[in-house]
Amino acid sequence: MLINRRSLLKSLGGTAVIALVAACSQPATPSPTSAPPATGAAAPTSAPAPAQTAPAAVAATGSQVSVTFWGAFTGHNADVLTQLVDRFNQSQKDVAVQLENQNDYETLSAKFTAALQAHNTPDVVVLSDVWWFKFYLNKTLQPLDDLMKAENINASDYVDVFYKETVRAGKQVVLPFARSTPIFYYNKDAWAKAGLPARGPNTWDEFVNDFAPKLKGAAPMVHALGGAASYSAWVFQGVDWAYGGSYSDPDFTIRIQEPNSVKAGELWRSMISSGIAQASKDPATDFNSGAALSYLNSTANLAGHEAAAKFQVGTAFLPEGPAGFGCCTGGSGLAIVAASPKERQQGAMKFLGFATGTDTVFWSQNTGYMPVRNAALQSDEMKAFYEQHPNFKTTVDQLPKTRPQDSARELVPNGDQIIGKGLERITANGEASDGVFKDVADQLDNEKQPVLRALKDLGEG
Repeated sequence: MLINRRSLLKSLGGTAVIALVAACSQPATPSPTSAPPATGAAAPTSAPAPAQTAPAAVAATGSQVSVTFWGAFTGHNADVLTQLVDRFNQSQKDVAVQLENQNDYETLSAKFTAALQAHNTPDVVVLSDVWWFKFYLNKTLQPLDDLMKAENINASDYVDVFYKETVRAGKQVVLPFARSTPIFYYNKDAWAKAGLPARGPNTWDEFVNDFAPKLKGAAPMVHALGGAASYSAWVFQGVDWAYGGSYSDPDFTIRIQEPNSVKAGELWRSMISSGIAQASKDPATDFNSGAALSYLNSTANLAGHEAAAKFQVGTAFLPEGPAGFGCCTGGSGLAIVAASPKERQQGAMKFLGFATGTDTVFWSQNTGYMPVRNAALQSDEMKAFYEQHPNFKTTVDQLPKTRPQDSARELVPNGDQIIGKGLERITANGEASDGVFKDVADQLDNEKQPVLRALKDLGEG
């Protein structure tokens, strides 16, 4: 679904930050008829959380608060989300969450924009890395600090890098939920047949000069590049950093047109021209089918890949470049709508505490997203799970080496689309990176202006 950015900007007062797709899973595999843990993932050993105390308004009246939650997942992960909501509803009797799945982040954002105009909003929304900022700028998200305090939820409970990414002006706006990093997926069977070591390439040079030549001819594609523009912009960000470049500085100074970023773009172009890689409209499906032997994408695809692939799936860190390692975080979080009545906000926070707390283990083990609470990440349960399922541990081991995304992709209106479309010109059309990235930089410089004005109005500029 293509969203008209400018019409949304107008509909929300001209200060919204719009981006079209989030960096998280787009499962290409059909969902199972029931939703057990994916093949290769052990059934979680944790039981549903114990009953929780009611919000004050509920305790006083004995009534049940109904909370509407808009999710944004498809396939297997949508089934797991349904189970997660059921687990919460069964764990207590004071808050009933009604899940309405909007299928993907851009669809949810468009419907949420319309719901805000109609004054008929849900109470909880899942917002991706490239969508939440738009709604923050328009003051449609409830700051969570007081609600968290009432539930005895501390900021220190969360994985620090995830929690801090959505703090603005000292207030928490979105709690981390479906958090991920891009990883290197590879076909372990094809690797073994080619005589390669059972690991991913340590560097892009090793992949291009050693691994790829031995894999040529084993499948139509050694490596798949492409997919949705936003995903391309997300996974390429780490490659850009590994080559010493960046999309931008935190203050929105655009850098993608500079020499090191151009070198990273030329890596992508040379992989296409040499036959090492091919442009793909759906790399996940090509990987599952065996048509592509490797590609970069979210850890959130892992459970789906292990369930669908007819070969042994391998995962690895992103390869390093001349400047070392580069990888960003991604995914989405849960926000409470400011227009929601107080008693429903209290009930919503009960659910957020459950989904990002006790049941982050269930969510992680059945999808591939990372636990967002320190206690869960360090629990004996997760340690045992990772020993049995090392693919799931790759992103956790990689996490300390990650860094927050560049503002040009995450916070500039349509920034991910602008960058992703530029990458398509390089991979699909074979255009030189210097000219493409100069055009991209010009577009980003233009599109960042509403953000700078909005931040100034909020006293953050």
